Amino acid sequence: MTVDAPSAAPAETAAPANRSRWQPWALAVICVAAGALYAWRIGGGQLGNSYYSAAVKSMTGSFSNFLFGSFDPYGVFTVDKPPMSLWPQAISVLVFGFNGWSLLLPQVLEGIAAVFLLHRTVRLWAGENTALLAALILTLTPITVAINRDNNPDTLLVLLLVAAAYAFTRSVQADTSRARTRWLLWCAFFVGCGFVTKMMQAWIVLPGFALAYFVGTSAPVKRRLLDLLGAAGVLIVSSFWWTALHDLWPGSKPYMGGSTDGTALNLIFGYNGFGRIFGGEGNFGPGGGGPRGGDLPGGMELPAGMTPPQGGGGPFGGETGLGRMFSSSVGGQISWLLPLALLVLVAVAVRGIRRKQPGDPARRAGWFAWGSWLLVTGVVFSYARGIWHPYYTTMLAPAIAAICAAGLTGFWREYRQGSGYGWLLLPAAVALTAGWAFVLANRDPSWHGWTRWTVLAVGVVAVVALVLGKLTSVRKAILTRASLVLAVVTVLFVPTVWSTATAATGESMGGMPSAGPGGLGFPGGFGGMRMPGGGREAGMPGMPDAADFPGGMPGGSPDASGFPGGPGGMPGAPGGARKPGGMADFMNGKLTDDQRRVLDYAKQHSGGAEITLAVDGSAMMSSNFIIGSDETVIGMGGFLGSDDSPSVGQLQQWTAEGKLKFVLGGTGGMRMPGMSGGAGEKRQEWIKQHCTTVDPAAYGGKPASAQQEAGPMGGAQTLYQCHA
Repeated sequence: MTVDAPSAAPAETAAPANRSRWQPWALAVICVAAGALYAWRIGGGQLGNSYYSAAVKSMTGSFSNFLFGSFDPYGVFTVDKPPMSLWPQAISVLVFGFNGWSLLLPQVLEGIAAVFLLHRTVRLWAGENTALLAALILTLTPITVAINRDNNPDTLLVLLLVAAAYAFTRSVQADTSRARTRWLLWCAFFVGCGFVTKMMQAWIVLPGFALAYFVGTSAPVKRRLLDLLGAAGVLIVSSFWWTALHDLWPGSKPYMGGSTDGTALNLIFGYNGFGRIFGGEGNFGPGGGGPRGGDLPGGMELPAGMTPPQGGGGPFGGETGLGRMFSSSVGGQISWLLPLALLVLVAVAVRGIRRKQPGDPARRAGWFAWGSWLLVTGVVFSYARGIWHPYYTTMLAPAIAAICAAGLTGFWREYRQGSGYGWLLLPAAVALTAGWAFVLANRDPSWHGWTRWTVLAVGVVAVVALVLGKLTSVRKAILTRASLVLAVVTVLFVPTVWSTATAATGESMGGMPSAGPGGLGFPGGFGGMRMPGGGREAGMPGMPDAADFPGGMPGGSPDASGFPGGPGGMPGAPGGARKPGGMADFMNGKLTDDQRRVLDYAKQHSGGAEITLAVDGSAMMSSNFIIGSDETVIGMGGFLGSDDSPSVGQLQQWTAEGKLKFVLGGTGGMRMPGMSGGAGEKRQEWIKQHCTTVDPAAYGGKPASAQQEAGPMGGAQTLYQCHA
């Protein structure tokens, strides 16, 4: 565990009076750069994750939908997360209308706020220059750029946890016991808000914060314990108030999506809690039932013969173990400075242990807090056996930024003023970072492969300049400053290119935000998912060839791509072709012509039914109907059809009362192994018994045998008219 360090730690003061005139302007430039990266071309027809985008649109329809985060406008079931991250998006949509800009603008602002607040936090702990470097590192972290251009909950989660770190830092540095307690309670409150954003993931930082507070304050032990108990009380209330509100609500409310009994408490400690860590219900592996809401990009499902990797972690994060953060799926997203951060923690720990005099408690508390944030989160992510996505690693970015910034400024001070061999830490850090950047960039040379040789060359020059600057007296001052600039450039060069390129593409598949090469939002292909044949389609790493699937790609002939509009409809397709009605449109909530005809027919013949259409299939299908129209369209069964909502009893009642007449079923397409469950099968059986097929000719549709582009990744659709 990290402890306070002497010369290896930055020794700047944080007093604003000592700031130079250029420093506030530097912070402003960094925040503007962050805004540019996060906002560039986000309104170009993109709606982020269509699962959450559909929910945002539905939430603007009523207070109940807004409060509980209803996925559909009728309030049948919620998304499988608490709605805190969706509330700002819904408010933005209410003000500016439903479009890509209004959906993603809150994410951009939250990302900029996280950069600014990290600067303020690190400035209190380690000084102004260190804080500026930390803010710059966070801004240029590739996966952070990608996630802040999307509408997943992680952006708000990071902001809230950085706010918690700020409150914690204020607490350990407070001059009075009252201020110390007050700021600690604020810290607990922000972590609780993170819980209402993404449940138990926010709690990962708690052990480190608690330990850091205990060792980082000068208050009596009894007072420390009382403060921690008070913070625990605030944490419980701020974490579970929404859960209690949902589960104890006396009136009508949406079913909790992703749960087995309709309660938020079940979701917290089941699929979205221990299920994420240990696997099990709702996850891949023994007893798993496949992923749920948000686990596949917009609702894609795997075909027969495509299996998740062994060792847990679902199909996206690769094998579990300490190497996961450096793997081909994850490394290019977050690990650029991870070796440097680990080197810093080791150096600080060793120097702290060797010290005979106790260090500053507040400084020590900061190292404990940031170090435990990085290490505990990294270990949890590395060994999570349930559904786990590479973009979760954006939660590591603030800790990496703070540690690396403090370490580099400390190494620089040691380089200039230290005695012995401590000055070698800075050249070693530069060499280590440049070497790892070369490895990461070399994994797919087709994606800005020139950067690997550039960073290697600049790194060598930087290391040589640092060594010469220390060992020679010829123009030492000039050489030393130049070597510092080269060192910083080496550390940040390739991540900057990746982040800028990610923003410049202006494209996102929504469900799986990622930086760097890859298709469909899967970094490096499918993140460890084994696909039959392992070939390439549309020039994308990790995509299968059509020949790998019996009868061709799902939903098509042997030479079909299986994507609506063909492979040219996919972002990144050769030549940049984007066919109307293609995959890019499909992933952004645009209805196909067949779907539009189905909806129009159901509306014209519904006889004023409250529910125009119920869609039995993945959330991708129902979300497109919700986004692409103003009709009351509901999904059935939650994200992948396994939830008991609506139940067969509800369907029977709606039909009897004339509230529902049409059901779109048989969406086919790719499906996860083990996805089908009792509730979904019962609904399908009810449809067969109580509904009759509508002739496609009645609405100008294609016969089922002729449909290739109707469902997600292909598959036929059947419109049913139901009777009491």
